[in-house]
Amino acid sequence: MKKRSIRCLSMLCGCLFFINNGTAQNPLILDQFTADPSAREFGGRVYVYPSHDEHCGTDWFCMKDYHVFSSENLTDWTDHGVIVSQENVQWVDSTTNSMWAPDCIEKDGKYYFYFPAISKDKTDGRRGMRIGVAVSGTPYGPFIPEPEPIPDVRGIDPNPFIDKDGQAYLYWAGNKRLYGARLRDNMLELASEPEEIRDLPDGFKEGPYLFERNGIYYLTYPHVPETTERLEYAVGDNPMGPFRTAGVIMDESPAGCWTNHHSIIEYRGQWYLFYHHNDLSPDFDKNRSIRADSLFFNEDGTIRKVIPTLRGVGLTDAGREIQIDRYSALGETGASIAFIDEEDRFKGWKTRLENEGAWIRYNSVDFGDADLQSVVVKAVSGKGGTVTLQLDDLDGLVIAQVEIPETTDWTESHTGLSRIPSGVHNLVIVLHDSGPVEIDWIRFE
Repeated sequence: MKKRSIRCLSMLCGCLFFINNGTAQNPLILDQFTADPSAREFGGRVYVYPSHDEHCGTDWFCMKDYHVFSSENLTDWTDHGVIVSQENVQWVDSTTNSMWAPDCIEKDGKYYFYFPAISKDKTDGRRGMRIGVAVSGTPYGPFIPEPEPIPDVRGIDPNPFIDKDGQAYLYWAGNKRLYGARLRDNMLELASEPEEIRDLPDGFKEGPYLFERNGIYYLTYPHVPETTERLEYAVGDNPMGPFRTAGVIMDESPAGCWTNHHSIIEYRGQWYLFYHHNDLSPDFDKNRSIRADSLFFNEDGTIRKVIPTLRGVGLTDAGREIQIDRYSALGETGASIAFIDEEDRFKGWKTRLENEGAWIRYNSVDFGDADLQSVVVKAVSGKGGTVTLQLDDLDGLVIAQVEIPETTDWTESHTGLSRIPSGVHNLVIVLHDSGPVEIDWIRFE
């Protein structure tokens, strides 16, 4: 997947806006490391508030500030720039680079951004971790941090929740436990004493995220059953419990990424799980990247386990660059994915088809109203090769056969379509000679 270009769009309310020119699958953001995504719908648009991993020359997490990203179609993401930085919060020790998982919520036209950081006062709490609030009149800022952290809250991973009766709550993690309390109307102070949320599995837990559906309150959290985190949940009929454990949302990462952190929202009638993995940094799981996949419920309200995908969510416009390396299915032999440039992994990935019959499938491509006449394939091949483009939901209908020239440089090959599709289809690319052929992207015109 090619790195998406970024251009400045405008200045609005003091916040710098950027547009990612391209389509996103998993991971959602390709020009920086992102983790711990808290997704919220505000005004018919999804806003994701992640933490921001960076390289700092250490073997631990390094997180100095927060961005916010937004999308209407869950495919094209706008980076609204930095909304809070450790340099601009009075109570934060700006040498610690510990601005971990945040969250945001709206109440009475104001947006409250909750974030953990190490306080200059390290006399109490987990490594001095406190939770602060920054307030804005818009979901993208500017956010103004409060001069002091929330009194009586010590820990990480804040999660605000507002119940149907208007009562606000705050949940957080600390000392391997989860806590909750009611918030005052000002959203800046607790209205009750912190309570430990009990009857959850033993062992390390963090990242609480609570939501309500059909009268059931779902408390979701990462938990370490063995060596790495998996996403689990408990249910109750009250925001403060008691809760009973109910199941696993996502299993441990087979690649060994130690953390996972998530949020769950309903958007336009579909539920989504936002989470993270170390796609762009497979050798260092302290540099992570946010993802999203669809989430479904059983009739009894239990959550079906989510299997992580590269394809992610949303339709892909056939007239844009289709990054087929974010595949839906891959042939068992002769097809593989690799970074375009191991020295600059933000450039993304490429698809390698080694031999005749090797194939890859990419689902949910929107061809529109049958006005696309040709296809462009950006590829490289030392021997040249031929690939066919098929629609597998139409019995393998071939819509184009593309000759890839012999070249050592990335080249765009143009071919007319033999059949002109319309609507949404699953696209399959098949190599029809000895190869190998490497493909960056495909686009219809």
